[in-house]
Amino acid sequence: MQPLIDNARTFGQRPEEFARLAEGQSPDVLFITCSDSRVVPALITGARPGELFELRTAGNIVPPYTPGRPTSEAATVEYAVGVLGVTDIVVCGHSHCGAVGALVRGDDLDAVPAVRDWLAHAADEPAPADAADPACAEAVQHHVLAQLLRLRSYPCVERRLASGRLRLRGWYYEVHTGAVREHRADTDSFETL
Repeated sequence: MQPLIDNARTFGQRPEEFARLAEGQSPDVLFITCSDSRVVPALITGARPGELFELRTAGNIVPPYTPGRPTSEAATVEYAVGVLGVTDIVVCGHSHCGAVGALVRGDDLDAVPAVRDWLAHAADEPAPADAADPACAEAVQHHVLAQLLRLRSYPCVERRLASGRLRLRGWYYEVHTGAVREHRADTDSFETL
């Protein structure tokens, strides 16, 4: 923890680098990814402060849109799309994902009931994992596509997609190599960016 504290102490000693951020934000991208500490959106994309609007959830799960029952995730999506006017939403899954791995293995999560109940929000059961693949690549990629479908049910997303002013993108990040792949609709596969 001490290195993090030391960096935080010196971080604010460069106010000229951050003054413009006080004027507001206008990111082009909503980046939805897992809470996993190995997945760092700004590191992966090279984004500077103010360039990404982030939503991090366990397993990069987008919960169902339920009118009258707001969630933090739905509020974040709605704000990004309706107020900030992002032009792209990226759902980025990653290799070695504990959440997707637990789903495909059918792990007993009774000791962590909040995790168990949250994972029940997965849009659809991920594809079965290859037992020899600790990265759960196929299952994670299937899961990313399911979350993109879930996003389409959000009214603000549906409207912006219909007007052609929003694109949805599915990414898969390999934590062990740093490679990023994007889903291509024409080949229905994840290919290197």
